[in-house]
Amino acid sequence: MRRDRGVTRYLLPDQASIPAHGLPWHIMDYAMQRDAAPAAVARGTGMPGDGGRPLPGTLSSPAQCLQLLANTLRELDSADTSFMLGQQLLPGTDPALAAALRHAASLQQALEILCGGSGRLLPLLRPRLHAGADGQIVLYWSDSHGAPGLRGTQVEMHMTAVVSLARWLGGTRLPWRFCFNRARPRHAEQHQVHFGGELRFDCQLDAMLLDAASARQPWPGADPQACAAALQAAGRDAGAPSLPDALYDYLLAEISRNPTLESASAAFCISPATLKRHLARHGTHFVAELDQVRTHVAMHLFQSRQADNEAVAHYLGFHDAANFRRAFKRWTGLTPALLRAALGA
Repeated sequence: MRRDRGVTRYLLPDQASIPAHGLPWHIMDYAMQRDAAPAAVARGTGMPGDGGRPLPGTLSSPAQCLQLLANTLRELDSADTSFMLGQQLLPGTDPALAAALRHAASLQQALEILCGGSGRLLPLLRPRLHAGADGQIVLYWSDSHGAPGLRGTQVEMHMTAVVSLARWLGGTRLPWRFCFNRARPRHAEQHQVHFGGELRFDCQLDAMLLDAASARQPWPGADPQACAAALQAAGRDAGAPSLPDALYDYLLAEISRNPTLESASAAFCISPATLKRHLARHGTHFVAELDQVRTHVAMHLFQSRQADNEAVAHYLGFHDAANFRRAFKRWTGLTPALLRAALGA
């Protein structure tokens, strides 16, 4: 569904929006390189293909891409699949945005391009860039289309894509730190091979952290004029976001004003029942999305501004710190004090 009135336009998971020659082709091509049977990888996707490869010039839906990814993981049954897929994702198949990334002045600019054009470059997860007052940048990921069973795989793919792009264009390995909103996996050695040793699991978000000075280091192949020309050719239309992405943006802007299901649905020019039904198609609901945004905002305030409970409670619209502490423990299973201690570890 695309809406030109109200807050934004948005897409539902079964709407075709992803060029078949991009992510779907990449997933299928890797699976075939690893000798997976094309019919088994394509099973249940309903995607038109030629010899197992998605047809150029066609569009796939997010739901089809996620099914293709799930089939590939099952057929290959290898702990390194997500990381190997991620190594080839960027600079992507969008000609203008890929050129802009190749000519970016620094990682900082590349991340800004990536976040601005994520729907055309990395359509399954949404990268979000946060610059903290503590001299760090935080690139964190929100879910665009649901499929919680594939969340870990998607995070590994997308983080690997960014690490590989930075190493290729920057010519050096950067001192990233990684946070994962999951328990430590059985094959954590794959994370160490591809990401290094600065890993933290059981966090409340999936994020990559780096000092801002490293992100601003000039890249050897930078070409400001070529980058600007590529961005101009790319245009400003990033396409319609998914509903979870659009709702996250709305909640983030309204978080201090206690947004509700009713206020959000009014902003999207739909009824509360319709918003609930659309979110259910993404495997989520309004309260879960609101709690996620509140958690992310609280973590940013705790870490980058060293805010205390009272300041965070006030920012999030709570009447007092005690109510905020109780709500925060409901969101995360942790008290704010325990989370602050973990962030500072």
